[in-house]
Amino acid sequence: MPPPESQTEQTQPPEIVDSHCHLDFPDFEGELPDIIARARAAGVTRMVTICTKLANEPKVRAIAETYPEVFYAIGIHPMSVEAQPLVTLDQLLAFTRHPRMVAIGETGLDYHYTPETKPLQQESLRVHIAAAQESGLPLIIHARDADDDMAAILTEGYRAKPYSCVMHCFSSGAALARAALDLGFYLSMSGIAAFPKSQELREIFAAAPIDRILVETDSPYLAPPPHRGRRNEPAYAAHTARVGAQVFGLTEAEFAARTSANFDRLFPRAARKAQAA
Repeated sequence: MPPPESQTEQTQPPEIVDSHCHLDFPDFEGELPDIIARARAAGVTRMVTICTKLANEPKVRAIAETYPEVFYAIGIHPMSVEAQPLVTLDQLLAFTRHPRMVAIGETGLDYHYTPETKPLQQESLRVHIAAAQESGLPLIIHARDADDDMAAILTEGYRAKPYSCVMHCFSSGAALARAALDLGFYLSMSGIAAFPKSQELREIFAAAPIDRILVETDSPYLAPPPHRGRRNEPAYAAHTARVGAQVFGLTEAEFAARTSANFDRLFPRAARKAQAA
């Protein structure tokens, strides 16, 4: 005899969102049907795959068009700004016409790996901010070893014209977290927050309002325990969400519901598509 429906429902994992992954990367070549199936089984009902170079947009768009659970964003990664012409506002806005394109980025500042291109990174970041302001779509920010400049540029842009934003894979200091939260922005929790030595980072998250928190994998990078050191994938967002629930003193179901609602608020285009499905 099959179990009662209520028991079946209780065995289902909480529904969560992987707000940032890179499904077009070679790490997933030829495996996307299985990757998406494992994500669904883990409760990951939606994913945002990120295009980091304009030349890759057709491939990223095709993934979002193929899988109903997948949306996409496009921007120029700060580590790539020197390798191609500076993206223009018109170029970015043209991409926003696609209904499954839900955000601008990732963009930002990376002074750890590419400090020699600081001025160009800052110029590119400002173009992306303008695209978020004009389109009404949220901005996705990458920040590494650039806390002061990042806070200053984001604040400068916001004061000129408000926009929405998520600090993706947040692993910076408390001051940048506070600056972002003060602007109404969101912090995204990646597998880094689940690493045993990340207690200071977990305390930064714990001090933030729960209604400003997202979950992501940044896969194929930064797999959380118990998969650390191996290829990450969207299904593993469930492990980070489990740690996030502990950080905020919530059940896994409560944390999943709160962060999914946060995603819907920040990414309204993805929320509308999900409701229409």
